[in-house]
Amino acid sequence: MSAEQNTGLAAKSFGGRMPAGTGDLAMETHGIKPIPESNRYGSARRLFTVWFAPNVNMTGVFTGTLAISLGLGFWLGLVAMIIGTVLGALPVAYLSTWGPRTGTAQLPLSRLAFGGGVALPGIVQWLSSIAWDGLVGLFGGEALASLLHIPFAPAVVIVLALQCLVGVFGYELIHRVEAVMTVVLAVTFAVLTVKLVSHHAVVVPASIHGTGLAGMFVLEITIALSSSISWASYASDYSRYLPASTSRASVFWNTLGGVSLSYVAIQAIGIAAAGALTDQTADGVRRIMGGGFLGVVALLAIGLAAVSSNAMNDYSGSLALQTVGVRVRRPLSACVVTVAAFALILWMHHGDIASKFENVLLFMGYWIPGFVAIVAIDWLARSRGRASINPLAERTSRRDAVWAVVTFLLGFGCAVPFMDTSLYVGAASKALAGADIAYFVGFAATAILYAPLRLGWIGPSRATVETAAPVADQVAG
Repeated sequence: MSAEQNTGLAAKSFGGRMPAGTGDLAMETHGIKPIPESNRYGSARRLFTVWFAPNVNMTGVFTGTLAISLGLGFWLGLVAMIIGTVLGALPVAYLSTWGPRTGTAQLPLSRLAFGGGVALPGIVQWLSSIAWDGLVGLFGGEALASLLHIPFAPAVVIVLALQCLVGVFGYELIHRVEAVMTVVLAVTFAVLTVKLVSHHAVVVPASIHGTGLAGMFVLEITIALSSSISWASYASDYSRYLPASTSRASVFWNTLGGVSLSYVAIQAIGIAAAGALTDQTADGVRRIMGGGFLGVVALLAIGLAAVSSNAMNDYSGSLALQTVGVRVRRPLSACVVTVAAFALILWMHHGDIASKFENVLLFMGYWIPGFVAIVAIDWLARSRGRASINPLAERTSRRDAVWAVVTFLLGFGCAVPFMDTSLYVGAASKALAGADIAYFVGFAATAILYAPLRLGWIGPSRATVETAAPVADQVAG
């Protein structure tokens, strides 16, 4: 295939129809190519709802219950959860500001740092999207099966089909759905909260003490952080259509508020109602609601929440698959993510759901801190004194791309001894009474290894380093 044919095929696969403005709900076939300024629209305010609604689901509730099962009690569990949530939301808010400045989604934009090596985080991101589909879709499938009195597998298929439909139609429909679901889910889960915390003790004391308590406190911070920081690799996907003139501060605070407030609210429900949620299933929630109309409303809300959240996993997963270099149109690649999630949901549904839930939750996010460190440092090196960055005109040196991949792997390796799950407990975590600080170690180790060379503190002058083709050519190739 000639270079011209190659470029044309990539342009056809990665480009396509873009929404013309707010309310244009026709299918978005556009993929990872940057959004031109002429197609930008909207305001930063819509970022609050697009980041709020996806987190108001039973995954967040059951994540909150882990604080009690770890022995922290109500107040320490709540404090640890808030700390972890905000720490994880900060990188999401920061990376979200890159959307208006570049018109580019997050994984494609990371090509600036990784060059052709972007395939590595791209594949991991794609797998993470499937994992999140599985976690959230599990509860959605259970809720629909109980609501419609049908087997679990067909119920999952219905949930996945609905979320896939939203993900396929793309950016504008996702924003509109999340805006509506923010109101619907906030009201529904407020009613659910009243029922969950009634007739049982909410403020329970810690059941462990000493070094064990300290270790579990840190572990709960990590669990909460793992939820909110998981959106970091999606961040600019949902701000890339905003005009370049959009206030960075407004983008940052709307994103931070949406992610933080939703997670704090929904996980606090789990902490408060952990004593009642001994049956960690959607049907268990229905029984707590007393059955009847409220039980139906609760199950419907759980199902809708799954669709709301997973539509974003399908959409961002489709962009990740294109970033790897798979020349499939974005709507079709969104379907691929949905289909792959079906098998994971069926696996999680059998056996110890709580244990599998915690393991998948932790494992699929350990790579993200190192990824954030690399793309943030690369951005710092590029953006000094510049109001905006045109990714089509940027160049990535071969040296920097290789070093990004190497430090990404080394940073992850440094974090392994500090991991703590039921499948694997690192030696360092054992010494720290079960405290899991792998996320923090991974970020710090990657930054320490990557920054000196990328920022020019060591090594040859950047002017003498051989440069690769512009990023535009790398995408096209």
